[in-house]
Amino acid sequence: MSTHLERRRGLYAITDGPRDDLIDVCACALAGGARLLQYRDKTGDSSRRLAEASALLGLCRTHGVPLIVNDDVLLAQAIGADGVHLGEDDADLAEARERLGAHAIIGVSCYDSLDRAANLARQGASYLAFGAFFASPTKPGARHASTGLLRAARSLGRPLVAIGGITPDNAPGLIDAGADFVAAISGVFGSGDVQSAAARYASLFNDATDIR
Repeated sequence: MSTHLERRRGLYAITDGPRDDLIDVCACALAGGARLLQYRDKTGDSSRRLAEASALLGLCRTHGVPLIVNDDVLLAQAIGADGVHLGEDDADLAEARERLGAHAIIGVSCYDSLDRAANLARQGASYLAFGAFFASPTKPGARHASTGLLRAARSLGRPLVAIGGITPDNAPGLIDAGADFVAAISGVFGSGDVQSAAARYASLFNDATDIR
């Protein structure tokens, strides 16, 4: 498991690009206390994505926060990102590990499946993401996961990420069930005050120790 995630819990902010103010709003999210940042851009504009990801990596370095690239192992490798997040239709975990190295963060979507999570944990996934826990404006048709899944997954020995319609109001139950990170896209970047929105999520972890 990557040392980048040791002693780290909190808000996992995931970008909603493309947007002209991407770097500025990510700076606000980091200032608000985001503990991980994922660059998520599903467009095919490779030159813009390379430039944005590179700029975000520099920003994350300033804040001491790992940058994760969604789906794109080659982009993560090209900029020297801290890692990549893989869904079920993305690159193979072993291939990503070979390209990015032993210390890269390789997170995986496990959706509503404990079996998938256990299998990927055995393969060396750095963290296991479950969801959606609530209705999500980003993925309205997403599979639904239960808090019991988080409790069961704690035995797998990997940091757990909860995603899907998570707000500061409904996140505490997920944290209590075992989520080390709560991931948010629109809850952070859809806000008119991104820094304050991030700070609300971050504050949920202030009363908890930063390692289990």
